[in-house]
Amino acid sequence: MSSIRTIEGMLDAKGLKVALVASRFNDFIVDKLVGGAIDYLVRHGIDSNNLTLIKIPGAFEFPVIVKKLAASNKYNGIICLGAVIRGATPHFEFVASEATKGIAQTSMETGTPVGFGLLTTDTLEQAIERAGSKAGNKGVEAAAALLETIKVLEQL
Repeated sequence: MSSIRTIEGMLDAKGLKVALVASRFNDFIVDKLVGGAIDYLVRHGIDSNNLTLIKIPGAFEFPVIVKKLAASNKYNGIICLGAVIRGATPHFEFVASEATKGIAQTSMETGTPVGFGLLTTDTLEQAIERAGSKAGNKGVEAAAALLETIKVLEQL
């Protein structure tokens, strides 16, 4: 019987450099996502001096900032943290869609992993739930996914 080679990401952030990009729009939600992501990375061994927090106006600006950060080759990974909450106009769909597409495209083009912590919710209550109450903290989840992805990529 042959054994299957399994590649998994060990959750060890020692020596990594990570950029966190956080939107100012809905900052009362985003600040909780940032706190969760930073706490997770520090608890998994990252030196806080190897974290860079970049604040941007809103989610629509994520793609250009992520592209610039990825091109710099200074970071092992990037985490995008923001909150787009549906309103009475179609603005929500345009912002969420373009931010998501731009982030994914840059990650694919550059090979730089990106943790996706952009909340897209119908209500403020849903955003609050995902920023550290009932539904956990999506900033923590984005940091965890980023760390595991970095560690898997190191083995490929």
